[in-house]
Amino acid sequence: MTKIFYSSTLYGSMSLAAAIDGGLFGAHDERWVLLVSNNTNAPEIVDTFFADSPAFATLSRRFDDVVYWNDVIAPLHPSGWIPPANEIPLLTRLITEHLQISDTITELVVESIAVAPARTLGVLFRDCPITVYSDGLMTYGPTRDEVAMEIGGRAGRILYLDLVAGIAPLLLREYDAQPVVIPDSNFLKVISELPAPEIGDCFGAPVIVGQYLSPLGILSAAEENGLHARMLKALVAAGHRRVVFTPHPSAGDIHARPLQATARELGVDLQVTSHGLPVETWFQAAHPELVVSCFSTALFTGSRYFDVTAATMGAEVVLERLTPYENSNRIPATLTDAVIPGLAENGDLVPPPTRDVAQLTEAVAFCMQPQRNDDLFAVAAAFIAEHGTSRYFKNRRLTSVGLISAGTLRARLKHRARRRAIGYAVRARAMVRRWRVAAEAAYEARSAARRS
Repeated sequence: MTKIFYSSTLYGSMSLAAAIDGGLFGAHDERWVLLVSNNTNAPEIVDTFFADSPAFATLSRRFDDVVYWNDVIAPLHPSGWIPPANEIPLLTRLITEHLQISDTITELVVESIAVAPARTLGVLFRDCPITVYSDGLMTYGPTRDEVAMEIGGRAGRILYLDLVAGIAPLLLREYDAQPVVIPDSNFLKVISELPAPEIGDCFGAPVIVGQYLSPLGILSAAEENGLHARMLKALVAAGHRRVVFTPHPSAGDIHARPLQATARELGVDLQVTSHGLPVETWFQAAHPELVVSCFSTALFTGSRYFDVTAATMGAEVVLERLTPYENSNRIPATLTDAVIPGLAENGDLVPPPTRDVAQLTEAVAFCMQPQRNDDLFAVAAAFIAEHGTSRYFKNRRLTSVGLISAGTLRARLKHRARRRAIGYAVRARAMVRRWRVAAEAAYEARSAARRS
């Protein structure tokens, strides 16, 4: 018998290892095969791959075989290939033979079930139950795309790290998948087994965790670099003279170089990590005073498991920019904005307003995917009635899902246009006053010069 696991990130592999150590897959009395894939746009030219790292070598010992999925389906891309229905039986036979599977597949364990390659594996390996494990904060949100009954109906469990207290995942709730917490102690044990980074003289120094927002179209490259610079300046304003920057694994040094230039201007000692290890190993080794990012999962792992003070900057911009509304990054950004203190330009930490985060999450989830979560309409209506639409909702979206009427939307748009017009008029009058003062001063200066 064979159990098939799938992972596309080091974080996912860490979660899998913790779930295995926590006994969530039972005894290792059958063959365990781990499929790994590189889902970047051009995996052929990427220099770094998580499965080549020393950290993954430690994690992979829990499996009998590790297979690179990209090679199995080459030259097709893992994120873009879902086989036609009439080819599935043949492809299933060919792939199982390639993987040397001649017996029963007892379980398929995947992440991000709504999209390829996890979705592809679900249609290829059709006669086994499916377990979905957390790939970060997205698990707290609704199912991203429609999942066919032949896959969703087989998903019995959602394994997740309890990163946000009091909130259960909404992923696959339409199929009544059972949320199961991965034990904290096992996740910490996994991290302790990974190679430790060389921290030098950076013990306690605050950490900026980079993300990869510009390739996703959320921010431009200049805006993302500007956001990192704002984070650094805020830390300097708070009195820090040594700061650590951890780039996103897929970003290389494209964000590090601009930030290093800013650090030189500010006279700050900026240390850029290049060890290829998860940021959690840095938290464990260096005990930073603070971690700041936009909406990275690292804010929650640092705060939850290592007592690192977490701060966010830029999440409100992401909430405004995300399109379409059902973008799966919306729940991570919402949770970050609602739970994590904000880092102000002067270095102060600004606590988020007190609100029912579980209710907020369900309200946003309803607006994201109302067809699959129609029972959350009342929750969304109650939250908006108490707290207003604020930054988490869009007026047009609220209209389309029936939470506000078209007349209310028109009234709000008129009110917004009126406020903007008043603002323009106020600024225009102020400009005219400044021009008049400047003109009068210039006239007086010329008059005085002529008199003298």
